[in-house]
Amino acid sequence: MEQLHPYDPHHIGPYRLLSRLGAGGMGQVYLARSDRGRTVAVKLVHQDLAAREEFRMRFRQEVAAARRVGGEWTAPVLDADTEAATPWFATGYVAGPSLRQVVAHDFGPLPGRSVRILAAGLAYALQDIHRAGIVHRDLKPSNVLITLDGPRVIDFGIARAPAGSGAGTGAGPGGPDPGLTRVGEVIGSPGFMAPEQIRGEPVTAACDIFCLGAVLVYAATGRLPFGDAEQPGGLAGLLLRSTTAEPDLTGVPAELRDLVRDCLHQDPAARPGPAEVLARVGAGDTVADGRALEPWLPAPLVAGLGRHAVRLLDREDAGPDRAAAPPPPPVPARPAASAPSYAPSYAPSYAPYTGYPPGVPEPPRPRTASTALLLVVATVVAVLSAGTVYAVMSGAEDPRPPVGTGRTPSASAGVSGSASAPPSAASASASASASPYGDLPEAYVGSWEAVQGGRTWTLTLDRGAVGDPVMSLAVEGSGLACAWTAPLRSASDPVELDASTVTSGAPPTCTPGAWSRLRLLPDGTLSRELAGSDSPPLTYRRQ
Repeated sequence: MEQLHPYDPHHIGPYRLLSRLGAGGMGQVYLARSDRGRTVAVKLVHQDLAAREEFRMRFRQEVAAARRVGGEWTAPVLDADTEAATPWFATGYVAGPSLRQVVAHDFGPLPGRSVRILAAGLAYALQDIHRAGIVHRDLKPSNVLITLDGPRVIDFGIARAPAGSGAGTGAGPGGPDPGLTRVGEVIGSPGFMAPEQIRGEPVTAACDIFCLGAVLVYAATGRLPFGDAEQPGGLAGLLLRSTTAEPDLTGVPAELRDLVRDCLHQDPAARPGPAEVLARVGAGDTVADGRALEPWLPAPLVAGLGRHAVRLLDREDAGPDRAAAPPPPPVPARPAASAPSYAPSYAPSYAPYTGYPPGVPEPPRPRTASTALLLVVATVVAVLSAGTVYAVMSGAEDPRPPVGTGRTPSASAGVSGSASAPPSAASASASASASPYGDLPEAYVGSWEAVQGGRTWTLTLDRGAVGDPVMSLAVEGSGLACAWTAPLRSASDPVELDASTVTSGAPPTCTPGAWSRLRLLPDGTLSRELAGSDSPPLTYRRQ
C-alpha cells in the first residue's frame, strides 16, 4: 500500500479512497471505504481503455455476469459504474496472501490435507462461477487468496486489457503481462492454461478444471506440472509440453494424484466437473458454509495470519487527510521460529455492479471481509501465535519481465518456497552493519543493468539514508521508454525501496510501481523483486 498521489481522486462513486493498492492490466486499484463503513477495493479503468467501445461493451457484459456470482469462495461483487467517463468497479477485500506468495516465498509447498481442502474450496468457487455463465480462464496461484477460513478466488469474468494497449505495461520494472492478450483472443497464463486455450479454441468450463489441476500441483510441489519457460525451449517449449506431454506429478500426495491427473487430461470432455472434484476430495467432511471446518493451514501460516491484522486495521484508518497510525507495539509472545514475516503483498480482487440507491441497505458483509473478524484475529491469533494478515485485494501493478527470458536460479526464492540463496560475503557484511534506519549498504551502490525481452533496464543506486531517493531506474527498447525514482525504505539486508515515482514517460505506459526488495546474490548479481507481482525478480549485473 502507498499513500494517495496528489493527482489521485479522493472519492470514486460513494467510496472515500484511503490509499493505493497498486495497478493492474486495467487500471489503478485503491483501498476505499463506503459511506456505510465497508472497506473495499475500487479499480479505476485506464482512460485509454474506457475510450474503446469494444472494451466498454465487453466490460458491461462481464460486469453484469459477475454480479450473478454468489457463494462464499470468491471475492464479493459489490458495485460499479460502467457508464462513467472513467468506469470503475469495487469489491470487498479478502484478508490473506496469495497462494503464490505462500508457496514461493513464505512457507513452501502445502501439506496434503491443506491441498485437499484447497481443492474443495476452489471447486466450490468454480461451481459458483460456472453457474453464473462465466469461465474464469485465468485461475492461477496469484488469483487464489489464502485465509483462515479457506481459499478465495478472485479476478473472474472481467474483461482484460488488450495487449499492446499500454495498460499494465510499466508500473515498475518489467513489461506487459504475458498472461493477457487481446480482448476476444487467448486469455490465460502459460503453465496453467488448458491445451484448448493455447490453441485458441473456444473455451468451456473444463478449461478451468485444467487450471485447477495445475494450481493443485503447484500448491503441493512448488512446481508447474509441465515445467516452466526457463527450461530448454523457453515459452514455446512450455506451451508445447502443455498440449502434448504427460504432467509431472512427482510430489503430489498419493490420494490426490489420480484426481489431479484427470483434471489435467488433454481432452476437455474427460476432465471431472466441480461436483465430481468435491466428491473425490471428501469436501463434505472438511468444508461447509464457505469455510474449513477445522484449521486447515500449517501452524506457521496460522501464526502469520494475526500479527499484521493490527497493521491492516491501522492502515485502513489512514486516508488522504491523515497519516497512517504508528505500528502496534510488539506482541508479548515469542513468534514461532518458522513463522513468515509478511511484508505487504497485494493480489488483484475485482468487482462489479451498480451502487445501492439511498434507503437500500448494503448486503450483509461476508464473514471474511469483516473488520470485526480481523480485529478478533489480530487480538487472539497475534497473542497466541504471533502471526500476520495481508490486506489483499488488489493489484500491485504486476510489472513482469517477458515470459521465456532467462534468469539465474538464485534470482529469487526457489519455487519450492525455500529461503533465498545465502547472501554473498559482500551482502553479509553489509547486513551486519546496516539497520532499517541506516544508510544504503555500500555493496549495493553503483550502476546495474538487466537485458530481457529486447529491453534494457538500467538501475542506479546512490548513497543515502532511509527516506532519501536512492534509486533511479530506466528502461528502453521494444517501444517502451520510462524512468522511475524511489526512496530507501529499509537499509537492512535485503534492502527495501518504497513505491517508485515516474520521472519520465506518460501513463498508462509508464506508471508508478509498488515497493520492492533488493538482494545481493552469491554470483555478484542484484535481484529486484516487486511487491505483489506474479513475476520472478529481475536480475541485474553490475556495470
